Amino acid sequence: MARPSIDDIEILLAVASEGSFTKAAAKLGVSQSALSQTVRNLEARMGLRLLTRTTRSVSPTEAGARLLSNVGPRIDEIRDELAALDALRAKPAGTIRLTADEQAAEAVLWPALARFLPDYPDIKIELIVDNGLIDIVAERFDAGVRLGDIVAQDMISIPISGDQRMLVVGSPVYLEKAGTPDTPQDLLRHRCINLRLPTHGGLYVWEFEQAGRELNVRVEDPLVFNNLRIMLQATLGGFGLAYLPADRVRGEVEAGRLKVVLEDWSPAYPGYRLYYPSRRQHSAAFALLVESLRFRE
Repeated sequence: MARPSIDDIEILLAVASEGSFTKAAAKLGVSQSALSQTVRNLEARMGLRLLTRTTRSVSPTEAGARLLSNVGPRIDEIRDELAALDALRAKPAGTIRLTADEQAAEAVLWPALARFLPDYPDIKIELIVDNGLIDIVAERFDAGVRLGDIVAQDMISIPISGDQRMLVVGSPVYLEKAGTPDTPQDLLRHRCINLRLPTHGGLYVWEFEQAGRELNVRVEDPLVFNNLRIMLQATLGGFGLAYLPADRVRGEVEAGRLKVVLEDWSPAYPGYRLYYPSRRQHSAAFALLVESLRFRE
C-alpha cells in the first residue's frame, strides 16, 4: 500500500476542518477539482473511505477521524523540524506567515519589514491583517502582533514598539460649531465616531485616566466603523470626534487639520508585541526577523 504524504494529510485536515472542499480549496489556494482528486487518490491508495460527502457538508469517516486524530497533531512538528534545517543554509530563506491588527500592520510592522526585506531577498513574508484575536497555531501563522496587554501568557512575547496612546481628535470646523469638551463626561453631548470591535461585535468604550482616576465613557455614535482609516476620514470631514491612535493622527494634527482635546486624560498603554508558541522550533529566517523587529529604546 502506498503511504500518504505529509501534503496529503494536510489537505485532508483542511477539508475536514472546513467541512467543505470549496472552503478548503480557497484556504489552500488551489482549485476544488485538484483538491477532490487528491483526496480520491489518497482513498484509493489506502483502500479506505476517509471522508463522508453530502450535498451540504463533508465529514471524516471512522477511518478518517482515526487518521486525523493520530497523525494530524504531528504534522506541525514534522514541518517545524524540516524548517529548522534551513538554519544550515548559507542564505536564510523561507516563508514567514504573520498576522497583525490594522494599526500594528500599518504603523509598526510594515515599516520594519520594508527595512528588513531588501537585505534578505530569499525570505518571503505573508502578512494577514485582522483586527480580531486569532489562534495563530490553528491558523498556521508563525507569529502574531497585538498589543501587549492582550497577548496570551503561554506565548513567547517580544516588544516591537514603545508605549502607545489614544487621542480624542476633531476637525477645527466641528469644534468651532460644537465646542470643546473639558472632561470625558462632556463627550456625551457630542457627536462621536465609534469603532465596532471585531471579536464580539461590541462598540469600543473610550478609556480615560487622570491622576490615577480611571473613567470609561460609552459615547453617542451617529457613525460606527470597523476600520480606522475610514474613521479618520470621517473625523477630517467634520462628522464628529473620534478616539484614534496617536500615530494615526499625528500628521493631521501637525498640519492643523485636526485638533487634540482631553489630552491630559489620555494615558499611555503597553505597546505592540510579536508573539509565537514557545514549543515551536523556528527557522533561521524567523530568528533574523524577530531580532530585526525587537524594540530597542
